[in-house]
Amino acid sequence: MENEANGCIKFKRVCVFCGSNPGRREIFSDAAIDLGNELVKRKINLVYGGGSVGLMGLISQRVFDGGCSVLGVIPRALIPIEILGEAVGDVKIVSDMHERKAVMARESEAFIALPGGYGTMEELLEMITWAQLGIHTKPIGLLNVDGYYEALLALFDNGVKEGFIKPGARNIIVSAPTAKELLTKMENYKPYDGHVAPQGSWQMNHFVGCTTERTP
Repeated sequence: MENEANGCIKFKRVCVFCGSNPGRREIFSDAAIDLGNELVKRKINLVYGGGSVGLMGLISQRVFDGGCSVLGVIPRALIPIEILGEAVGDVKIVSDMHERKAVMARESEAFIALPGGYGTMEELLEMITWAQLGIHTKPIGLLNVDGYYEALLALFDNGVKEGFIKPGARNIIVSAPTAKELLTKMENYKPYDGHVAPQGSWQMNHFVGCTTERTP
């Protein structure tokens, strides 16, 4: 991650959280492809959940075909479920879901969530929590395709209103309806400075033990 003269951030590698399902409407598939196009246009490499199905398969293939590197991180137990045929790019096989998130976080300079289900939202919320705690200061973006995440954003706002979320912490996450607008916002992101604990007090280097393999 580099800071340019105008103060904007230039990302080298972004993690995208997204579903192993495509959703019921074509607009979600289109959004995944559009995000892939924007990453390629900006020469940003992709880190993702390693699957070849659903929105994961669409964005990974688009970024790979566009000439950028792709790193998939997947627990061994999910390989027969989420990888059909040949994997895209490099695949790092890990032992469990906790290690998967730790590796994805360590390998990335920013995070984006496409529309998805419980898994996507859990990954997103953990990265928000880590930012609040001070574990990282990386931008977190929510691609709010056709208002998919409006209810979640309203929940965050209500959390501020009811005193469970600090007003400053609400700005940890940025959102936009299009990939281009979202990435522009993320490039101008100012890190949250109200961390629960100093960033230096957290140790992320203990997340080890994964192996890098190219699946058959």
